[in-house]
This record gives sequence, C-alpha cells and structure tokens, in this order.
Amino acid sequence: MKTVRSRAAIVVSSLLLAVVTPAGEATAASRPSPAPKTTTTVKATKSTAAKNTAVKVQGEVAATLKSRLDATLAGKTINYYPSDAGWSAMWTKYNGDKIDADMAKAAKLGADSVRLIVFPQAFGYPTPKAEYTEKLRKFVSIADSYGLTVKLTLFDWWAGYTDVTRSAAWARAVLTPYATDPRVIAVEVKNEFNPNDAAAVAWAKKIIPAIRAAVPQMPLTLSVDAQGGAPAMAKIKSSLRGTPLDYYDFHFYGNSERSLAEIRKAQAAVAPSPIVIGETGLSTASASEGEQAAFLARVLAAAKIAKVGSVAPWTLSDFSDGAIPSNSQVSKLPAQYKYGLYRADGTAKASASVVRTAWTGGAITNSVLDLGFEAVSTSSPWRPYLAEAGAAVRVRDVAHTGSGSARFSDTGRSRSGLPSVRTAPVTPVLPGQKWHAEAWAKGRDVTGSNEMALSWFDVNDKWLGQVSSKSVAPGDSNWTKLTIDATAPAGATSVQLHLKSGDNSGTVWFDDVSFS
Repeated sequence: MKTVRSRAAIVVSSLLLAVVTPAGEATAASRPSPAPKTTTTVKATKSTAAKNTAVKVQGEVAATLKSRLDATLAGKTINYYPSDAGWSAMWTKYNGDKIDADMAKAAKLGADSVRLIVFPQAFGYPTPKAEYTEKLRKFVSIADSYGLTVKLTLFDWWAGYTDVTRSAAWARAVLTPYATDPRVIAVEVKNEFNPNDAAAVAWAKKIIPAIRAAVPQMPLTLSVDAQGGAPAMAKIKSSLRGTPLDYYDFHFYGNSERSLAEIRKAQAAVAPSPIVIGETGLSTASASEGEQAAFLARVLAAAKIAKVGSVAPWTLSDFSDGAIPSNSQVSKLPAQYKYGLYRADGTAKASASVVRTAWTGGAITNSVLDLGFEAVSTSSPWRPYLAEAGAAVRVRDVAHTGSGSARFSDTGRSRSGLPSVRTAPVTPVLPGQKWHAEAWAKGRDVTGSNEMALSWFDVNDKWLGQVSSKSVAPGDSNWTKLTIDATAPAGATSVQLHLKSGDNSGTVWFDDVSFS
C-alpha cells in the first residue's frame, strides 16, 4: 500500500513561503479572556494525578528540569489552534472565550498538556509586542485552569538563520517569564528542523545555548518532519553533540500499520535520549473518519509497546474555510483542514473516542475496525483494493449477525490479483507471532475465488507473501466460517486482512471478521 503524503511533509515545504505577517496583524483586536479560575492546587483530574510531580502545583513549588522533562515524556498532549483561526491567525484573531471552551474540551478528552506554536512574525520581532505576550500569558492561565500544562514551540515559519543575536533576544523575551513557571513544561526550539540546512544547524548551535542560559530548567527539543524521520533525528543528534537536546520530537504521518517499526527506528536513531511523538494523525479530507480513528489507534498501541509515553494528535479540531491565513501555502492544501479529532462545527469524530479511551486508561481494541460492517462507509476503516475489477458494497438486507455485511457481485480480476476490501489490526505485528483470523461468508451462484487472506509486509512496504483461507463453496451456500492460522514471517512489520472475490459471476457476502 502506498503511504499517504504526510501533513508534516507538506507543511515543511511551505514554511519558507509563509513568512509574511498577515495583513492587519499590528492592529488586530483581541478579545479579552475570561478571568482565570483561581486555585492554589491543580484540579483533581485523572491526568494530573498520573503525573504526581511538582510541575502541576501552582505558585508553591518551582518547576525543575527533571520534573518538567518527566511531565513532557508522559504528557497526554494535544496540538492546538482554534477551528476558526489556525496558525498565526490564532494570535492575530485571539479569542479567549473560544480558547476557554476548547481547553475544556481537551481536558474532557483526558489531555493534560497542550502544544502551542508561537510565531515571531505575529508576536513582533525582534521585540515581542506587549499585546501578544499578554495573549500568551492569558492562554497559559486558561490552560492551567483546566489542568493543562503548555509546551511552547518557537520559530515556526522561520528562515532567519543568520540573525542569531536578535532571534536569541526574541526567544529570551518570550520565555523568561516562564523560567520556573510550572505551567510551561517544555520548549521546542524550531518546528520541523532541517538538519541538512547548514545555516539552520549553525543557528541551532548558538540559539540552544542562549535559550538554556535564559531558562536553564526548561527541557529543549527540536522536531523533524515525517519525511526526514529517523535519519534526520540521527543527524540532528550528531550535529548538536556540543549542545545536546533533552529529548527528541518525532512527527509521524507514515503508514500506521507499520508504526511500531518506525517508532523503534526513531528511538534507535537518538538512543539513549528519549523521544515523544509530537504530531501524528490522518486527514479526513481524503480518508474516512473510520480510517483516521484506526490510524490513531494503531499509533497509540505501537507507542505503548515501544514505551513512548507521549503521543500528540494533530490536531484538536478541523479548520473552517478561511481559518488558515491566506498568505500561507498551507491554506491552499485541502488536507490541512481535516486533521481534527472534532469537526469544525464542534462535533466529535470517531478518533476523539479512540484518543479519550487511550488517555483515560482504557484498552483500544479491534472494535474500532468495524469488523461487523455495521458502520456507514464514511465511518469505517475498510478500504477497497483493485476496486476497478469489482467493488464491495455495504448492504443491510443480509447479515450473519447485526444488520450489515459486505457484498461482492460480478467480480473480475487484474494482473495484480483479486479485488478485495482490506483492513489491518490495531495490534502491531512482530516476526514470529502467531495470528488467527476468522470471517463468515455466504454465497449465491458463486464462481471463481472468494476467500479471506492475510498479507504480510516489511518496514519498506515490500510484500512478503500471504496465507489464504479455503474458498467459499461454488453455487449456493449458507453462512460458513473461514479461518486462517499463520505465523508472521521474518521481517514482517504489518499484516493486512483481505476479503477477496474474483472471477465471480454470482454474489458473496462477508461478515463478522475477527483477529487474534
């Protein structure tokens, strides 16, 4: 299967084209935020109890490097822009009431921290404008009132690598008020850093020590985009040996079926330094909401096995038309508007339930995969394969249990194989694992090949082979269970389950699939 082009890879190509400050920024009116909810200790939420560190106690104990780093590595972090004001527009069109409502929503998901991106162009450079530092102060206060700490990302939409002195001064001005403030737990110096840019590396070698001098108790990191991946992380670590980071930030938008292998490659690239997954997600502009939910379920499950404690979905909400500044190339990319756990109208997608389950201690199971074909197609992660030779249709008039099944009729074949619908388990695949799969099938006037199959792939998406069930009996048949017992071959990092029908002039129905 081809990997969908990543959000991060798209964005990084546009960053240098998007450094112009939005029109009207200097005079944009900001709505005052509501008075912060006062308290001397953090709200008694599940997220704060899990931390049990000094970081979450207001005004009583100063944050330390260790307490902040511990909180960062375990953080249930959500990436955030308001649905109606993305990227720099969040600051130029600051709306405290909207932010308050969104932070309440994030806390109900189980989040305990929020990633916030601060743009030099919007804030005023090289001297931040008082209006904008006050907006940041208000945001931190609002987030804190819901038990959320803040991770700050600096220098997005930035290419001023020759201006070390002024960029260091800007960073100090933004960060110094939070030097020991427990509400701010980490700083990402540059979003999606390119270690192949010599000017960027030279800048990083100077700006990191300058920031450390200003806020020595603040964990520092750099992130890489999805295309750079583990090799870029290794290059950052090698280039910055004299000015090491406290942890590394991996942005993952690859194939979720192989996410465990990719996460482990990222870990190995910077070991023994820890990593977080600072961005991950799938846009529903082209994928179904069910696919998005399954993507996040797989990544969260893989991260748990790899012992990566912080996975941050991109992003809380979809963006409405016009929400992304029009002078940015990002605004011209339809995928950018549909990564949210919530739609722009505030209603939840299936992915919100997946994230809430993970963040509140529940178990994410294969139930997210719609294995009984009960969901509508837009809410299902099943995907067609070789549909031009015969596409599956969801029906409600025939079912093994429940009300729905998948039906193939009058199918052919292509040079690549038989048409099918496919999905992949939430549980990551390891070589040597034993797998059992079941599906129920029924036929009418059946011809050709109609079966279930498990197909194995390596980390580079190379097909390693498949194991098939018996075929559905020719002619007419009642519901019959198809089974597969197989062992993942050497090098396998993912498996797909296919329900196939080829050269079939009749009709076959599939229902009630299971993995174990």
